Amino acid sequence: MASWPYLQATSADAEDPLELMDQIEALKEKANATILAHYYVNGELQDIADFTGDSLKLARDAAGVQTDTIVFCGVHFMAETAKIINPDKRVLLPDLQAGCSLAESCPADRLAAFQERLRCEGRDFLTVAYINTSAAVKSLCDWIVTSGNAREIIERLPEDKEILFVPDQHLGRYLMEVTGRTMILWPGSCMVHEIFSVQDLLRAKRNNPGSLVIAHPECPRTILEHADFIGGTEKMRRFVAERSQPTKFLVATEVNMIHSLKKTAPQHEYVPVPGIMSSSGETCACNRCPHMARNTLQAVRDCLRYGKPEITWQPYFEKARDVVRRSLLN
Repeated sequence: MASWPYLQATSADAEDPLELMDQIEALKEKANATILAHYYVNGELQDIADFTGDSLKLARDAAGVQTDTIVFCGVHFMAETAKIINPDKRVLLPDLQAGCSLAESCPADRLAAFQERLRCEGRDFLTVAYINTSAAVKSLCDWIVTSGNAREIIERLPEDKEILFVPDQHLGRYLMEVTGRTMILWPGSCMVHEIFSVQDLLRAKRNNPGSLVIAHPECPRTILEHADFIGGTEKMRRFVAERSQPTKFLVATEVNMIHSLKKTAPQHEYVPVPGIMSSSGETCACNRCPHMARNTLQAVRDCLRYGKPEITWQPYFEKARDVVRRSLLN
């Protein structure tokens, strides 16, 4: 993916956030644009967005956009999905380098080769992909799921078919446990959810009596075993909203999710669960997605100003379109 050097502001040319927001608002009106922002981008971007949400909600929001242009504050596969749903609209991604470790763990050519090997072995299977995959991978799949609808879709698949689940092994293992379905798991994982520190989580629970742990199902089993609630980002938001008694929540997902949780239920306290660096074993505040962090106010302003980077239609989008619509919009 190409890099757009003008998109990344340096400390030397830092700009006033309020002025940037005013510029974005003016450019958005001029471009007849709608801004969508995932819960994992910085809070200031969530605040200026027309729609915020998880991958499932934003896919559905994208389907209803009436403007000519969509600016997707998220990562590459999310903007691809918006383009697949809206082939006639211009879809801009503030930085094309905003990728996804999960999507990158499952290249389309490797998946196609593995599927062919299974077929040669006589295996009768359906391929189910987590939405954190490229459009090329989606075009090879029978169903697309998010953390919000995965259990529902898995439970209605025919029992006489095997399931190949890609690319997140932790989400797949969790779905096996809650649905009782055996699956062939692709060995992928999210770089953010992979590194949460179990020791620090247990220490935080001891130091904060009465606290509740909420965890994303992309976390490893060692984290989920200690969670009081397991769910995707939208389900987390609903869970804290339903609890009126002020509570301390230990949050095991990308730390920017706390911005949305605070807006939804400000009566609670939210503490991010620390990560741990595999290189040294040291605890770190590394539960931030570096790809999501490429979305900045400057990048949004500049993509509206220059009309790029743009997600352009690819031949395999057409094949992916049917499975995306069937899986996410119906």
